[in-house]
Amino acid sequence: MPLSIYIMGLMIFSMTTSEFMVAGIMPALSAEFQVSVAAIGYLITAYAAGMIVGGPLLTAVLLKVPRKQSFMIVSAIFLAGQVLGAVAPSYEVMMAARIITGLSSAAAFGISLTICFSLVGPSARGRAASIVLGGLMVATAIGLPLAIWIEQHFGWRASFWAVVILLLISGLIGLFTIPSLPKSEKISFREEIGALKNPRLWAAYSTSMLIIGGTFAAFSYFSPILTDLSGFGAEAVPMLLGVYGIATVIGNIVTGRLADHYMMPILTIGLTALTAALVMFGLFVHSPAIAVISVVIVGLVGVPMNPAMATRVTRVADTGSIVTTIHSSVISLGVMVGSSLGGLTIDAGLGLASPLWVGALLAVLGLLSLLPPVRGEGRAKRVTSSH
Repeated sequence: MPLSIYIMGLMIFSMTTSEFMVAGIMPALSAEFQVSVAAIGYLITAYAAGMIVGGPLLTAVLLKVPRKQSFMIVSAIFLAGQVLGAVAPSYEVMMAARIITGLSSAAAFGISLTICFSLVGPSARGRAASIVLGGLMVATAIGLPLAIWIEQHFGWRASFWAVVILLLISGLIGLFTIPSLPKSEKISFREEIGALKNPRLWAAYSTSMLIIGGTFAAFSYFSPILTDLSGFGAEAVPMLLGVYGIATVIGNIVTGRLADHYMMPILTIGLTALTAALVMFGLFVHSPAIAVISVVIVGLVGVPMNPAMATRVTRVADTGSIVTTIHSSVISLGVMVGSSLGGLTIDAGLGLASPLWVGALLAVLGLLSLLPPVRGEGRAKRVTSSH
């Protein structure tokens, strides 16, 4: 794997740490801006909305720009948004910073995947995607706990500045290591949009959204479920979430190695295991042992299906920047849908364990989305010869 692919993974790690860290430092931000914790929650929503809506639009604007320059431009926009957040004097300025970082993050995901697919052969795309997207997993396991630790010892602004430094380092290294790709394949805006007319692409997008939705419906509420229902003390939760994070890193390494040759089996087995783990957790939520086993399985098979999801999208619609950026936006939509539905069931009085059942239901729908009729197998044999 070229060094530049690891550098793009470091950039994604920096950006994803920025995305998640607000959830970990909510009380400090609430106190700083004198708003409710719920209002700080809207900062997370604003980031996700920026990814879903703004990412594809920014990518479309940059379509004629060479990919390396596009990646450096969106990274610079993210850096500006992160600096704005670090110096934010008010809640409104922080909200603007989160929207800026959200839209540039989605574009960075899509463009970095397009670059990494250009640097390796078709048979190595899953592994390359696992390295770039591995930044997301490592951010969960290491970036988020580190950001919380920095906030506790040096204040929340120090957490923001730490990400700024990481962005600068990865951006400078990327400037010298990411090759300037030749413009041999001049994909027009019309061709990129044309790819979106493929129903099989939307079937792939749907599976990705349901996988991430099912995972985050449960993961978003792990902390209160583990303390209030499974009997763990509050001090054990960071350790358990750390175990979850390590499981996602291990799962990502394994699926990254296998995704190029076993894409559909990974998605099928992964969704089956995800469903089983969430049902088991829901049925035996008061058992600490079952809780730990379930958390580990969700970590191993949930988000780590990302390389297989990315490989499937490239096989259905090739590797255009808009296609890959919309895939990133669909994944963000999954985070929003899963966590929102989980919260709605709790608010509806269905109990603190209800998000686990929401996650299981979304995982079952994900399995159904893999059926040949849903995937459009019979209608078209238009799979690109790239695989």
